[in-house]
Amino acid sequence: MDDRNSLEILADEPTRRRTVLGALLTLGGLAAWPAEAHAVADEEISHTAESIHQEPYFKASPKRVYEALTNAKQFDGVIQLSAAMKSKSLGDKPTQIVNEEGGSFALFGGYITGRQLELLPNQRIVQAWRVGSWPPGIYSIARFELAEHEAGTKITFDHTGFPKGLGEHLATGWRSNYWEPLEKFLA
Repeated sequence: MDDRNSLEILADEPTRRRTVLGALLTLGGLAAWPAEAHAVADEEISHTAESIHQEPYFKASPKRVYEALTNAKQFDGVIQLSAAMKSKSLGDKPTQIVNEEGGSFALFGGYITGRQLELLPNQRIVQAWRVGSWPPGIYSIARFELAEHEAGTKITFDHTGFPKGLGEHLATGWRSNYWEPLEKFLA
């Protein structure tokens, strides 16, 4: 038989109280786990990142607006009407737009470059987009959602992932170098 006394044997046996206590401790530990995971996730997500949201309207069909933004010859016409062309400090590289997913583009004399990430004709354009003065390898995401609105097209535009501190400058640039000249071009 066992050399231990009966109290030691009883102490090793699971009791109802020990089982309940063990279950509560286990559940308590599981309940605390998501809170810890949430705290870690909050540390990994920036809640101060800048982004741009604009909703310009054009008196033209979504097809016409889409083509003006994705056709090199037409977009060159937009560029010629932009505020950036008045400065003449842009490069002399011609407007290039490869109108297929994965295709590259070079705009404003090569000062703006990137890749077409998603092209859904007459509905959506998503681009990896960058300014030539940004550090190498830095790309932002420019998303153009085109929708029929009244007798024209509303673009729901979102720009994210650009270097901190450039939001106001870029928002102004979108208005003066894209939306205003595009409106003139489509008139």
